[in-house]
Amino acid sequence: MASLPLSSTTISSHSHLSSHPPKLFLAKPPQLISTRFTVSCNASDETSQGKVDRRNLLLGVGGLYGATNLISGDAPAALATPISAPDLAKCTRGTNLNLQQPLDVNCCPPPSEKIIDYKLPKVSKPRVRPAAHLVSKDYIAKYEKATELMKALPADDPRNFMQQANVHCAYCNLTYEQNGDPTKKLQIHFSWLFFPWHRWYLYFYERILAKLIDDPTFALPYWNWDNPPGMPMPAYFAKDNSPLNNAKRNQSHLPTIIPPPLADLLYSSKSSTDPSIIIPTNLTEMYGEMVRNAVNLEDFYGAPYIVGSDPDPGAGTVERGSHTALHAWVGDPRSPAGEDMGNFYSTGRDPLFFCHHANVDRLWSIWRDLRGSRPKDFPQSDWLDANFLFYDENAQLVRVKVRDTLEDVKMGFTYQKVDLPWLKARPKARVKKSKIASTVKAPKATEVTAFPVKLDTVIRVLELLVIDGIEVDSSKFVRFDVFVNDEDDQPGDVIDLAEYAGCYSQVPHKNAVKVKSKIRLGLTELLEDLDVEDDDQILVSIVPRDGGEDVTIGGVKIIYV
Repeated sequence: MASLPLSSTTISSHSHLSSHPPKLFLAKPPQLISTRFTVSCNASDETSQGKVDRRNLLLGVGGLYGATNLISGDAPAALATPISAPDLAKCTRGTNLNLQQPLDVNCCPPPSEKIIDYKLPKVSKPRVRPAAHLVSKDYIAKYEKATELMKALPADDPRNFMQQANVHCAYCNLTYEQNGDPTKKLQIHFSWLFFPWHRWYLYFYERILAKLIDDPTFALPYWNWDNPPGMPMPAYFAKDNSPLNNAKRNQSHLPTIIPPPLADLLYSSKSSTDPSIIIPTNLTEMYGEMVRNAVNLEDFYGAPYIVGSDPDPGAGTVERGSHTALHAWVGDPRSPAGEDMGNFYSTGRDPLFFCHHANVDRLWSIWRDLRGSRPKDFPQSDWLDANFLFYDENAQLVRVKVRDTLEDVKMGFTYQKVDLPWLKARPKARVKKSKIASTVKAPKATEVTAFPVKLDTVIRVLELLVIDGIEVDSSKFVRFDVFVNDEDDQPGDVIDLAEYAGCYSQVPHKNAVKVKSKIRLGLTELLEDLDVEDDDQILVSIVPRDGGEDVTIGGVKIIYV
């Protein structure tokens, strides 16, 4: 049985690689200095003192949890204070922190003196959100009419299309104070707030459209990009003179091209996927995001975000993967900052955004269904009681909570059922029982290394690890991929490749700021597929795909949860 030291890479506070890299010290957390865990393959060992089931072994970042949480905790212990709805009167234009100048956009909503605590209405029959590629001509005409009416509302009506687009801009571009603290700004991406906030956003947007056409059964379509028939951009979003069309899109990805390009779930402007393998690659990516790397709550939802948190504690699997790739795939490279879909401040200006995010929301519902008897949600009030403000279909400002988003049917909607081919897309190992970790020339994580380091080339590190202190400029699109025990010197396509562990990527902000983030990558199934679950060490390759010159990797370590 392999024995692994519980250690972490402790790095200095330097955030950039200088000409004289700082010395780094590798030490065990003080509370765990003498602790060693025997890694067992037996589930029965999971609760035994000093033993950890390999199925609970995760790659992750951020500090190690306390010793009491190392074995049994799926969710972190109670934290502090939940995020509260912002004071709209204190909304600011924000500042580009890189240029130290005001933003050239104003996302602030109309003010309101009256706020109502929202109560979900009773549901007699939930409306069904259809797959976008399966809808009828009558549905398309109804959707176009509703969007046309929304765009025709007075400019200061909070239900107006641009006002709705600005909702996303304001919550995502550091324009609100975090619980009244002017030194901390609110951000609802890159954390456990991502899914519930966007669910509320779609909820009210949908209800506004339904009221405008006086049809309470109307439901948003979802862009079914996780299923081959639905991967092209829905054709009616690119129809001339349609209110669903938008000029600021990548002209190479429009559905008017024959054959229509398929959505690339690993897309970056510098490394698009070979069209001949895009379907199996997309399915491999979806399997990783929804199954392989989404075992624990934080892996899927993202890291906790409470009062006092910095803007990017760490995104979950879907947010940093397919969600971000599609924003970049749709965004217009001719625009200064990838507008509209390719930048947070402008993404809501494209009607396709809501169709895209309907699928992201659908994946949340599917993931919860796949959990069976396992925990589906964080139990902490820090998550459940986090609350936000939205204008409803009656232009009334309402306060809503995360706890009311957990069941889509209780919110009055559900999703049309389609095949989930990615459930059968468990990737295969290129090489089993690889000895690359014991033969390749690469530093061990338990040795002094050159971290922090710029990600302008492939970084290869020996030992079980966490990718930590990921420092990026939030104004730029970045992506890097992670491979385990890949014997290729330059790991490439992820098509049906068990060695692919996951990725980090981000949608750019107009309100630029330097952030430090992390990623958690589940290893259990991957190590089983590679047949190296009992090896003492593994080789991890971090491969820059886009913007690597703007990324600094702080260090690597292992955590047990």
